[in-house]
Amino acid sequence: MITKLEALEARYEEIAALLCLPETAADVETCTRLMKEQKQLSPVVTKFREYKAHLAAVQDARDLTADAGGDAELKAMLAEEAEAAKAAADEDLQALKILLLPRDENDDKNVIVELRAGAGGEESALFAGDLFRMYSMYAEARGWKPELLYANETGLGGFKEISFMINGDGAFSRFKFESGVHRVQRIPVTESNGKIQTSTVTVAVLPEAEEVDIKINPADLQIDTFRSSGAGGQHINKTESAIRITHLPTGLVVECQDERSQYKNKDKAMKVLRSRLKQMETQRQQASLSDQRKAQVGTGDRSEKIRTYNFPQSRVTDHRIGLTLYKLDSILNGALDELIDALITHDTAEKLKNLSESQ
Repeated sequence: MITKLEALEARYEEIAALLCLPETAADVETCTRLMKEQKQLSPVVTKFREYKAHLAAVQDARDLTADAGGDAELKAMLAEEAEAAKAAADEDLQALKILLLPRDENDDKNVIVELRAGAGGEESALFAGDLFRMYSMYAEARGWKPELLYANETGLGGFKEISFMINGDGAFSRFKFESGVHRVQRIPVTESNGKIQTSTVTVAVLPEAEEVDIKINPADLQIDTFRSSGAGGQHINKTESAIRITHLPTGLVVECQDERSQYKNKDKAMKVLRSRLKQMETQRQQASLSDQRKAQVGTGDRSEKIRTYNFPQSRVTDHRIGLTLYKLDSILNGALDELIDALITHDTAEKLKNLSESQ
């Protein structure tokens, strides 16, 4: 591990030297690539240097202790300093183990989120609207930009299906833990007898795929245009600006009608299609994870859930880690960090455990 850290530090210093060269500054592509690599290495190198400084402090305290002779008070003070520096070095080492864990190559990407009403009819569609609002508020609080891609709205203002993109550095690293079935327990506005109903919404999370990630043959696409429409069939506009793209080899269908411009809708639909195709390719490459998308969203049955939102108790429970928070209102208003931080901590602990077992 130390050898690997030393190699990373040497590479960091090499990049710093390269960035000072005039020829590097003149090459925008190379300069951008090196700066990105330097940014990724910076946390590891900074922590490694702190670790080495703390180890040096331990050794200094021990050397001074050896020269302290019979001065008991000085020896006691040096022993405290050595113990504190050793504890700090141990903390640094644990932090370095986490920093060296294999990194998800998609973590820095924008994210596409797809919500689909599951069990529960109209109430499920209304809850999809609640989740869309929750995710939009969370994204905006972090300085990210939500961008609607497609919505199939119901008469009461819910959504049978809605997809949107979150544009922001590191968006996927936070949203990827939201994949799965979300269950809501409450008295629906459509319920006249006041009974609590359980409904579900499936959430799929996809990292945005760039054009360089996935190549699409235009001949494999069937592109149809139609008029954008809202709830009850009312037309949003009178031109055929909405786009439906069918990828013939896979049968994937993507629709986008948010923009009044046919060109913009096509661009957004292609982003979604590339991301779905990239995920399919990833699944083929990783045979053991070939059912990843199915595992993400399940069938939408009430028994398949990653999280429950219980309105009578103002309770949110994440079943994957057994975390319950009595903060339903704030969570639905976008305060998701406590939940997501706990999921990231659990995921990191599992990776460290697997790493230890494999060594």
